[in-house]
Amino acid sequence: MRNEYVQAVLAVVRLVPAGAAVSYGDVAELLGSGGPRQVGSVMSHYGGDVPWWRVLKASGHAPPGHEAEALLLYLEEGTPLVGDYGSYIRTGDGRWRVDLAAARWAPTDEDFESIDTVAEELERRLHSLSVPDDGMIV
Repeated sequence: MRNEYVQAVLAVVRLVPAGAAVSYGDVAELLGSGGPRQVGSVMSHYGGDVPWWRVLKASGHAPPGHEAEALLLYLEEGTPLVGDYGSYIRTGDGRWRVDLAAARWAPTDEDFESIDTVAEELERRLHSLSVPDDGMIV
């Protein structure tokens, strides 16, 4: 995974506010690069220093293996949830997920300006890596 892409994904994730969430595919779409699997790979390897719990599968399920920790963070932030998360807290049983339709982040104009800057820088860096000195694209 190119460092440029990793940094771009993490920059977008840092913009997602408390109580909101996005899918892996949303992040890729906002960047105009990669896809859900690439974003998921970035998050699983490098996402520990950003609000990782705000990036989900399209189904609204928390990152595998991090459900308990994520649930506490969702509750603390007031993220909309559906399902039996109370039972999950008490017993570890119970199915729940983030209500992504209600929680999906709607970036402001200022957010879009930041995202556009990140996406343009990513495109510039990736393009500069693929064009050799003779100007021929490889």
